[in-house]
Parts: sequence; structure tokens; C-alpha cells
Amino acid sequence: MEITPFYEKKTKCINCNHPFTTTKIRSRFVRVTSTDSDFRPVYVDEEINPMFYNVSVCPSCGFAFTDDTSPYFPPGAKDIIQKNVTAKWNGRSFSAIRTMDEAIETYKLAYLSATLKKEKPISIAGTTLRIAWLYRSKEDVEEEQRFLTIARNMYADSYSEGDYVGTQMSETRVLYVIAELSRRIGDEDEAIRSFSRVIEQQRTSLEPHIVEMAKERWREMREEKEARS
Repeated sequence: MEITPFYEKKTKCINCNHPFTTTKIRSRFVRVTSTDSDFRPVYVDEEINPMFYNVSVCPSCGFAFTDDTSPYFPPGAKDIIQKNVTAKWNGRSFSAIRTMDEAIETYKLAYLSATLKKEKPISIAGTTLRIAWLYRSKEDVEEEQRFLTIARNMYADSYSEGDYVGTQMSETRVLYVIAELSRRIGDEDEAIRSFSRVIEQQRTSLEPHIVEMAKERWREMREEKEARS
């Protein structure tokens, strides 16, 4: 029997406990050709893009979540989700193979769900950055910029609140992402400020490659500025 890149995974909604299946991609089929300066992976085959399947959408209540979503719901959050998501939900299923547009839709549902649930900024930042990446793949500059801005602001909130501690995101990485997204949305002052903070950590950072990336972006910005003047 031929093994396909796709397989079905059983899961359970963390909001309503409804069991359902969702599609995932076997890691052996995933091939990355390059990575953008804000860590977006570029895949050899856009059809075999694991990013399309990060979000699980409950077909029963419409709540959308990722592996990073906290199982904790603050008091009243489920009532807010019931009113704003489930009451308007028409029982759609995203369990099969997804198109780019369907993937974007699942992330937007995850963004809405996380906002209503009052998820930590670091989690919402990751979701909105991935929406921006998908719009970049579609070459939709306007929507990419819109979600890069939201993601930058959420990473800035995460940095000031310190809620990234204990996640896969280090302080160096969070600062770098704030700087790089600021650069991409044209906020040069914030980009320079945050790149400087990354470079200041060059003696103590456990991620010297990110410090080097910050220096590279810094040089690019300086050269662009000189070229304009």
C-alpha cells in the first residue's frame, strides 16, 4: 500500500469535548527549500505544507485551536465563545485536505477563538504571523501587511508581559521578531530599537545565529537609508 503525505489524526475539542478527526502531514514528506528573514519556511511543494494543518477546527462548536492553545478557559470564556462562534456556526468541517484559502480561514477562526478566550499574546502572535505568511504565499501584500502589524503588536505585548517565558520563544528571538516585523511594516524606529537590543545580547545570548541575523538586517537597513539620502 502506498503511503501518502496525509494522515488523519483523532482529536477532541478543548472547548466542547466533541471528538473529531483532523488531517496532518507526515514529517518525512516535508521539504523546506529556504526560510525568510522572519522565519517563514518555504516548502518545495506548496501542496505539502504542514502549516495548512496546524489549526484544528471543531465541526460541532466551531472553536479553533492549535497545539499551543492552553486547555484553561477563564471564567465566562465558554459563554462568550458560545455566543460569538457556536451560535453562528453551521457545522462546517475542515477535516479533509485544505486549500490555501481554507487554511487561512482556519487560522482566522483560531485568531477569533484565541481572542475571545483571552489566550496569551505569544500564542495569538504566532497565529497572526502565520496568517501573514500565508498571504505572502498568495502575494496579497495588503493583507500580509495587516497581519504582520497585528503579529508585531502581539509580540510586543508578549515581550512587555513576559508571557513567552517557558515557551519555545527566547527573549532574543522575541526581540528579533519584533524588530524584523517592524522593519517589514515600515516602522524603522521600532526596528532599530529592537535590533539594537538583540545585538546588545551578543555576549550572553544562547542563539548567536539570531544575533548575526539582527546584524545583517541592521546593515541592510543602514544601506537602504544611505541609498535614499
